Amino acid sequence: MATLKKEDINQEVFNLYDDYAHNKIDRRQFAEKLSLYAIGGLTVSSLMSFMMPDYQEKIQVKANDPRLDSGFIEYHSPKGGGTIKGLLSQPKGNTAKLPGVIVVHENRGLNPHIEDVGRRAALEGFISLAPDALTPLGGYPGTDDEGRTLQRQRDRGEMLEDFIAAYTYLSKHPNCDGNIGVVGFCFGGWISNMMAVRIPELKAAVPFYGGQPEDADVPKIQADLMLQYASLDERVNAGWPDYEKALKANNKDYVAHFYPETNHGFHNDTTPRYDKDAATLAWQRTIDFFKEKLK
Repeated sequence: MATLKKEDINQEVFNLYDDYAHNKIDRRQFAEKLSLYAIGGLTVSSLMSFMMPDYQEKIQVKANDPRLDSGFIEYHSPKGGGTIKGLLSQPKGNTAKLPGVIVVHENRGLNPHIEDVGRRAALEGFISLAPDALTPLGGYPGTDDEGRTLQRQRDRGEMLEDFIAAYTYLSKHPNCDGNIGVVGFCFGGWISNMMAVRIPELKAAVPFYGGQPEDADVPKIQADLMLQYASLDERVNAGWPDYEKALKANNKDYVAHFYPETNHGFHNDTTPRYDKDAATLAWQRTIDFFKEKLK
């Protein structure tokens, strides 16, 4: 059989993967539902394999990249999970104070892709911290299926406290100038929105396809916002009209981008939901936004 391509896949398969990735259906149900699309020589196993992340070949910035000082640290999270592990990255040989960027993972812990995103941010001239909210349960377990299972065992509010504590750690780091932003994806997008609610000193937040805060929380936001959405992501986008209304009503500084014909997760280059053009543009906009706002 010829190599599968993204354009060969029915949109409903991407919708099913979104349900699977967000715990609405389990792996067995995902496979059963995929059987409806296993036609014309296409098998369930080949479809499932195609949809799963590839962490071996897709890393853009390797862990040992000579341009970076990058390694794991631990910080204290008094209200969340106690001690949290995070990947701290900064340009090699840096002696100046740099603005900081917190990178927040999806609903499966600090997997290799989000570590990669943390290093990408550091290469742009930031000191970045990518925490692992699964630390109290042993950390990212090596597969996303196991990671999702573990993350469901943690309280969402406590995980938010872990990332707020990451802000505190980074703000006190000797190589950080105190100007800090956050970027997060999916669950991390919600965390990014909520950090903007909870931390008045936060300078900028860039949630990628993240759940929105309650209307009553919007007045608390002081950070500038760049909101990145996938046009086909009906689940998350359903909350946007009310969020936009509340942002406008409270005179908040924000810009929202919707990327045409993209699925939830379009920035993640390890799965076929990835859209290179949209991801490249969204990331460049993110970096430019941080360079403008983290002064």
